[in-house]
Amino acid sequence: MATLVSQKAPDFTAAAVMPDGSFKDDFKLSDLQGKYVVLFFYPLDFTFVCPTEIVGFSAEIEEFKKRNTEVVGVSVDSKFSHLAWRNTDTKNGGIGSIQYPLVADMDKSISRNYDVLLGESVALRGLFLIDKNGVVQHQLINNLPLGRNIQEALRMVDALQYFEANGEVCPANWEKGKDSMKPDPSGSQEYFNKHG
Repeated sequence: MATLVSQKAPDFTAAAVMPDGSFKDDFKLSDLQGKYVVLFFYPLDFTFVCPTEIVGFSAEIEEFKKRNTEVVGVSVDSKFSHLAWRNTDTKNGGIGSIQYPLVADMDKSISRNYDVLLGESVALRGLFLIDKNGVVQHQLINNLPLGRNIQEALRMVDALQYFEANGEVCPANWEKGKDSMKPDPSGSQEYFNKHG
């Protein structure tokens, strides 16, 4: 599996269901340039793990927007399937009024270009953090049963923006607003003594 980190994110134009429930047949990733983008893939509509992630990203959409970040979901389903899933009550496995676009990758070209297509059938759970210039800065790919952590996606946006603003790298477990940038002269050696 190839890495896209440090490369231009493959552009695409496809049909999508927008946050207001309308169809946009020419949704284009490059139209979001100038903003950060969390682009994530999921296997199929009307499945079990997917709603937790999709609803989870929507629940945190204001936090992403505060960070000038757009969230975009993609699966190999049609725009009509996306809309039907939105219109299904959450008590019956639906996802409700998701506040970001869901893209229809019907010909599987988007999943293929991001190298997340599994056996020419469905997409693995890929997540790509794309910077304001359209360059992939982070990618994470999980197998089908393993859901992602929305807070970790936010943390990665924070880490990228901190680096861009300050020129300082972000160590393991870095969190925005915490004084985790100060080195602990004994801590590193202690960690390596225990785990190294």
